[in-house]
Amino acid sequence: MKKGIEVSIAASEAAKLARVEAIAAYPITPQTHIVEHLSDIVANGELDAVYVTVESEHSAMSACIGTSAAGARTFTSTSAQGLELMHEILFIASALRLPIVMAVANRALSAPLSIWNDHSDVMAARDCGWIQLFCENGQEVVDTIIMAFRIAEDHRVLLPVMVNLDGFQLSHVVEPIDFPDQKDVDKFLPDYKPLYTLHPDRPLTMGAYATPELYTEAKFAQEQAIINSLPVIKEILSEYSKKFKRKYNILETYNFEKSDTVFIAMGSVNENIMTAIDTLKKDKKSCGLVKVRLFRPFPDAELAALLEKKKNVIVIDRAMPAGGMNGPVYNEVAALLRRYNIKANLFNYIVGLGGRDVLPEDFISVYDEVVKAKKGKSKEKTNYKVIGVRA
Repeated sequence: MKKGIEVSIAASEAAKLARVEAIAAYPITPQTHIVEHLSDIVANGELDAVYVTVESEHSAMSACIGTSAAGARTFTSTSAQGLELMHEILFIASALRLPIVMAVANRALSAPLSIWNDHSDVMAARDCGWIQLFCENGQEVVDTIIMAFRIAEDHRVLLPVMVNLDGFQLSHVVEPIDFPDQKDVDKFLPDYKPLYTLHPDRPLTMGAYATPELYTEAKFAQEQAIINSLPVIKEILSEYSKKFKRKYNILETYNFEKSDTVFIAMGSVNENIMTAIDTLKKDKKSCGLVKVRLFRPFPDAELAALLEKKKNVIVIDRAMPAGGMNGPVYNEVAALLRRYNIKANLFNYIVGLGGRDVLPEDFISVYDEVVKAKKGKSKEKTNYKVIGVRA
């Protein structure tokens, strides 16, 4: 039975369903409702967990490292400047192979000060060694948080996971959400059994000092771990899909097979792209969409298999390149096209910065612009275009 609920509150309820044992939190817009509601759940005795209030996001992630290293199922949430204040500690959590799950209500970075949505916060942290999943709607947020714990805690993985949901555009809207039954979640996500823990009776070292003779091997092993997590992630998403009757893959497509021109995007903006595609279909124009659910590790082989016969690929980024030639998602796609020798025309559009609306008609205009591009132009465009920027 579906329940109308704010998506932030639904994220908290998902953490409750996952039976988290430790929460360390610091409030920051637009994720405050997540940790605020969790504090109520713990205070009311609905969840048997330790709730640690801290003085900053840096401390929140530090506390999460401590509770996870001690063997507790650990959860936190943050946004924007809070994620960047954690930045130093994010690398430690992943290098120590601690299965922390963190919801990130994506928000633009200052300056200028903005509390609204884009992906600049998570893109600044994209290479910190965390598995990163993106959600399109509230149902995906609930399901992904539950799956994230199963992924993180699998002994073949043992890595922290970020669950990304768009701030305000997703976090603060009320949506109909089907919550799984607690008994079913317990079967899918059993009690956490850590491989190693800090315990005074069983001394061990985590994050020991490494000389130059050892550091490279340690980082190489960590990199192999996140690469090797890809088949496990696919396996767990498939298992969840079968058990709860909701389809989840690392990549999803829409109106894809017979379309020569396709968008690639992440997050809630996919719903407006799908609306644009439906409108284009009425005018006998064919356009498709690839929704990237898993961004780290990047599923390059799987995405290459989808793109190998496409004519035009339009990559939607929601973060400014900041001195680069193109946006971060575009750079990933461009690299895989070169690696797999795919001859598609590649385009990059930056949209929705600081929460600016990007509407279905904007994507229709992008489609029309791309398909009308003159033949003989470079196969890979060397710059990007910002939708809606005023001169």
